[in-house]
Amino acid sequence: MGTSVLVAAIALSTVGQSINQADIKTQNEVFQRLWGTEFSWTFADLPEKGGVKSFRVPYSGHIYPDTQGGTIEVMRKYDRAFHRGRTPAASYERYDTTAFKEKPELKGLFGRTFSFGAARTPNWHGHCNGWSAAAIRHAEPQKSVYRNGVEFDTADIKALLAEIYIYNDTAMLAGDGTNINPGVLHAILGNWLGRGSHPVGMESDPGKEKWNYPMYAYASASAKRSNNRVEVKTNIAYAKDSDGEFFESPRIKRVKYFHYTLNLNDAGQITGGSYMRDSSIIDMVWVPLAPKQGGAEGNERGNPHININAILAIWRESVDEETRQKWYTVDPAPLDRIAENVGLASADDPVDDDEEATVETKLNGSATAAPVAAETDPRPAPTPDETDDDDAALDDAANDDPATEATTAEAEENDDVAPVVVQVDADSTPLPVGVGSADPDVEPIGN
Repeated sequence: MGTSVLVAAIALSTVGQSINQADIKTQNEVFQRLWGTEFSWTFADLPEKGGVKSFRVPYSGHIYPDTQGGTIEVMRKYDRAFHRGRTPAASYERYDTTAFKEKPELKGLFGRTFSFGAARTPNWHGHCNGWSAAAIRHAEPQKSVYRNGVEFDTADIKALLAEIYIYNDTAMLAGDGTNINPGVLHAILGNWLGRGSHPVGMESDPGKEKWNYPMYAYASASAKRSNNRVEVKTNIAYAKDSDGEFFESPRIKRVKYFHYTLNLNDAGQITGGSYMRDSSIIDMVWVPLAPKQGGAEGNERGNPHININAILAIWRESVDEETRQKWYTVDPAPLDRIAENVGLASADDPVDDDEEATVETKLNGSATAAPVAAETDPRPAPTPDETDDDDAALDDAANDDPATEATTAEAEENDDVAPVVVQVDADSTPLPVGVGSADPDVEPIGN
């Protein structure tokens, strides 16, 4: 067999960065605590694809920008219902959305940054993490609920949920100021989405601004490059926020493309890896935990004038019991525990063709089509999701020449990206274009 020769626009690292012991300890401890079983680092044991069932796809919610008052409108409703005309919840939200200000920055020569003008609230501050946590932990509200003569419609209930999670505890899986090793990212996807079918949150853009979204499905293709190294392409599907809160979510899907190599030890366990130049990179991966009362430990900065148990009761009343009974989440609130045991899948488990939506349909969009908005919704219709380019990229076939492939990195806003050509010899296994599940001829690589 000839030696693989990788040339052209990207370079493969033959060593890559090793996973540090702190990251290994974090994954093992968090998974054991929340799942009651071991986190797997063995490449062959991690499913090539995974994700949630169709009913569990996180809804696209609003980020409630601080510059627009955050959730102050629903806080006023909450005050009418629970505080008899006083406005402590709304006043706290008004303070919280205006307390932090900074001067705009301008990047100059040699990487220098200059501040100018009057200090103001940054336009990216909002509740994106609160919505993401709520959409991971809760089914979308289905009907209005009344409390003390005040109606909370489904959009209001989603705003209440976003508010109780904005400062609430999370289990930080990776990132938090450091680059995520691709080996850690691959293992998290395989364990949480592959084995557990449980969404996780991501902070998608390295840098000062923080944009959080819920990830709910992935699919990978892999090719063995040596006894201890594999090349992997992965697409991750996540829910994008909507432009405003709607009675019924428009279900806006986006896809991020990753391209990396993984290093394996002789036992087939992932020990590290390196990203290709055409790969996306994300800042953090996290899991939301059960809500705590605002002002209490675990939610010290949360609004102390809203009762989380009252809000959770409103949500439960807005969602049918059948949905709630099958809505598994780690670290559930006491009244949201489900009786049945939820097992973890393995790489050998077959995909159930009878499911409402397999991972492929989730990533190809048929399971996440925008529902028709209620006729009584007075709010403007959401902008249609322009993701045709995402879906087409997933369905691309491999190049006819087995010695050559072209791959296009997924751009956040579906911009055209020049293809990167990788040339390999005829004895090695080329990776398909896009996601592995789009090409049935690509088999997972074992030990």
